[in-house]
Amino acid sequence: MRYRSQAVAYWYFAVAMVLFGLQLVFGLLSAAKYLGPDPLLNILPFDVTKVIHTNLLIVWVLTGFMGATYWMVPDESRTELYSTKLAYIQLGLWVVMGVTAVIGYLFRYGTGNKLLEQPLPHKIVIVIVMLMFLYNVIMTIRRSGRFTTTEGVLLLGVAGAAVLYLPALLHYENYTVSIIYRWWTIHLWVEGVWEMIQGGFLAYLLIRLSGADREVLEKWLYVIVGLVFIAGILGTAHHYYWVGVPQYWLPIGGFFSALEPVALVGMAMYAYSAIRRSGLAHPNTLALHWTIGSALFTLFGAGLLGLAHTWPSVNKWTHGTLVTAMHGHAAFYGAYAMIVLAMITFALPSMTHDRREQGSAVGYWSFWLQLAGMFGMTLSFATAGIGQVYLERILGLGYLDTQLKIQVHFLMLIATATLFSIGVGLFIWDFFRTRPRFEIVAEGAPPAAPARVAVT
Repeated sequence: MRYRSQAVAYWYFAVAMVLFGLQLVFGLLSAAKYLGPDPLLNILPFDVTKVIHTNLLIVWVLTGFMGATYWMVPDESRTELYSTKLAYIQLGLWVVMGVTAVIGYLFRYGTGNKLLEQPLPHKIVIVIVMLMFLYNVIMTIRRSGRFTTTEGVLLLGVAGAAVLYLPALLHYENYTVSIIYRWWTIHLWVEGVWEMIQGGFLAYLLIRLSGADREVLEKWLYVIVGLVFIAGILGTAHHYYWVGVPQYWLPIGGFFSALEPVALVGMAMYAYSAIRRSGLAHPNTLALHWTIGSALFTLFGAGLLGLAHTWPSVNKWTHGTLVTAMHGHAAFYGAYAMIVLAMITFALPSMTHDRREQGSAVGYWSFWLQLAGMFGMTLSFATAGIGQVYLERILGLGYLDTQLKIQVHFLMLIATATLFSIGVGLFIWDFFRTRPRFEIVAEGAPPAAPARVAVT
């Protein structure tokens, strides 16, 4: 750890790990309900567990993004964070918002707007937290006088995420209008500005881990940002297919959604080229596994599987089925969960006692179990979804009759999800098993006594 204020990142990562674990609990509970009988039907029905599962995903990933930013920006700007006090207040507000929102979902206190179920008071707190976060990061960069392209792409993604949350504050009586503006937030987050955040972290990690030339990697970043803007924005139209909008959205959505994987191909290529140039010389090979894994699994989950059912002629059958769950699980995990885990794995040796930089056996078991488990979950959703499309949408069987016939696939889903959960459990245990230490250590130097640094 080169700057004392980077210690803030540890507590964000710790909160993210707890929320990640809770997300898996509610995810497994939701999957088990497909098998029945459900003894918790009147206490925790499927609609409640699913809402908590999906919202915890958003919250823990954003918590990880904030922690990773508070680690990366001081390192890139070569200065202490502008205000650690503000960062801790921000974290406190964020945790209170998240906990009370989850408790509210248990009592059905929410808007019912998928992935944006937070009540208005919670949404206002989210806006306040994002403004505090942006202010702290911008002031840190401004005070340092050093501004890298990697920081610029990250900041553009973070600022874009904040701005695009504003449509979520408004209420629309018309359902079609409500759906359109909901995707202005959700789609343009996960298939737009969040990809910039991922690209910024990916570039930072590759520069640190591979020793690749910064100028070359940052040129790739410009390409990715350009593709995200071109394809990601107009690609929002693939969510408009069946909500009552004019028909011209069909070719626009189909064409530009098909272009979205190009940015992901570019991301995977620039990760591969960086490693090919420099090899695996950095001792933190576990962080390198997560970094390259994120680029490749993003290409698979977000790119290939997204392309598989984005065409209107295919999507009219697969929309709203388990095929969507197939794409969603693999895409979110590869693009955002894995890049957060990569940043945590990179930063953790500098923030904890007695941790080998190259990673532990537990860390590698966690990596491979998660990868195998998520791949198995993806196949489970795919086979169940294809069966659902054929039986329900083509043969015309009723929804519940179809669910009974594809129930066997949920046995495989539970098995592979359990494997994935064991991997996540190992990661969480590996995170907390050693005490944190917040000593400033110069690059290449052994640990030294804590230095006194004045931090606002």
